[in-house]
Amino acid sequence: MKRTVLKSVFSFVLAASLAVTGVFAAEPDVYGKQDFFPEDQRNITIIDAVHAYDLNPHTASYTSESQILTGLYEGLFSYNPVTLEPEYALCKSYKMSRDKKRWTFVLREDAKFSNGEDITAATIRDSWLTLLKTPNAPFASLIDCVTGASDYRNGIGSMNDVRIEARDSYTLVVHLTEPTEQLPRILCHHAFSAVSRKKNVYSGPFVLRSYKNGRLELSKNKNFHDADTVVIPGITIIQSDDAEENAFLFNTGAADWVMGSVNAMKILNGDAVRVSAEFGTSYLFFKIKNKPWNNAAFRLALLEAIPYTKLRELYSVPATTLVYPLMGYPSVPGWDDWDAPDALAMMKEARKQAGLSQDEIIPLVFAIVDSPLMQGWAEVLKKAWEPLGVSLIVQTATAEEYNAQIPTWNADLFSYSWIGDYADPTAFLELFRSNSTLNVARYSNADFDSLLNDAGRTSDAGERYKLLSKAETLLLDDGMVIPVSHPVALNVINTSLVGGWTTNALDLHPLRYMYIRRRTLRIPNTI
Repeated sequence: MKRTVLKSVFSFVLAASLAVTGVFAAEPDVYGKQDFFPEDQRNITIIDAVHAYDLNPHTASYTSESQILTGLYEGLFSYNPVTLEPEYALCKSYKMSRDKKRWTFVLREDAKFSNGEDITAATIRDSWLTLLKTPNAPFASLIDCVTGASDYRNGIGSMNDVRIEARDSYTLVVHLTEPTEQLPRILCHHAFSAVSRKKNVYSGPFVLRSYKNGRLELSKNKNFHDADTVVIPGITIIQSDDAEENAFLFNTGAADWVMGSVNAMKILNGDAVRVSAEFGTSYLFFKIKNKPWNNAAFRLALLEAIPYTKLRELYSVPATTLVYPLMGYPSVPGWDDWDAPDALAMMKEARKQAGLSQDEIIPLVFAIVDSPLMQGWAEVLKKAWEPLGVSLIVQTATAEEYNAQIPTWNADLFSYSWIGDYADPTAFLELFRSNSTLNVARYSNADFDSLLNDAGRTSDAGERYKLLSKAETLLLDDGMVIPVSHPVALNVINTSLVGGWTTNALDLHPLRYMYIRRRTLRIPNTI
């Protein structure tokens, strides 16, 4: 998921001084609904950053949109809000064939859309086929493992060749080209939800009543299969970048949860300020298009010249690798060390091999968000690369326009802040697989693709992680990525008042679990 650029008032000193939750640490009591009373339930109000929401689950790609879509849509699986493991949603059971290439999903028979229509195996099949043919659907290639899906998505195959079959009303059979152990994790993502062909019809626990003037109103979906467990009547989402006003609204009880801009120093209840590490990475990447930057030797010379301590000095969690370090994932040699003389020697050799003059000034276009922070990055790189005969040319776009322009922008270097869409290294590595819809870098390496494919075939978790770490190492050795930091999530929410919310690595909080807790005044016995 792409992360929006927030205009928050939140100092790096504060981020460093507060305890940062581990990437898969979480708090208990999401399901228990302690201190719950029906008469206390009311709408919950959330403040988010100003952003034009795309609420089409097939094309939405930002973290803020994903958060809302947990309330509007549901697929075969959903994220466990504590562990992030897949848990049953529209699916009630599944099994794999002996060769792990045929998956049979059995759907629950009481699932309905918000208009009362049944959700069936044919619904899921049609939703996925629609996804595959939707232009600019960023996550469509995640099911290229399905036989015929890639060809159909790329316009060289027929819909009838896609092996997604509705055996009967509630049995879905999916045939894969290769075993794919992480398939249930992938299917937690909102892109693979049940989607109606009709407008304003939803498969999740809430429905969208209105969206205008930066305000969204969601109300409970009475036809949701688990409607009895959704206890709040609705959710109001207000978009605001006024950090001072947002702090005031939280302090006065007008807002229950601020996940956008906020002056954290003005929050009266310090326990409500929640800072946690995210399963994400902010990084720079090259687009493989223009010479000589499509040549790894030139990229590697640049990476050897970067003073990484200076580049990362403002961040509380510096990053040296692309994939956030996971428990059990092998250590990958990252980019941390640098040497200016070595970089110059590498650039001279690259020029010699490419037939470029040693005196020729080579332009490199760096596309950035127009902000002081990004201008600071550009200044660090400019000073590091000038001795190599490289002229850094900066081009800018607004935060609102930047990500959408990357696929067609004729620049050489870009920035991304990417939050993993599911708890697995492939959530990052898929960004560079040759045929991936997420591959805006246009990177193509047969060995990298082969390692991802081999990892999908093995059921041994340790061996799978070894193969994926080799793929990441190859990507870093090709000089494609300049890791900068691992993002820190900031939320302001009083969990003694709002239940069903827990810190997790994706900073994704399924809306169906939220409720209002009853706060009781405890008077000590002094007799």
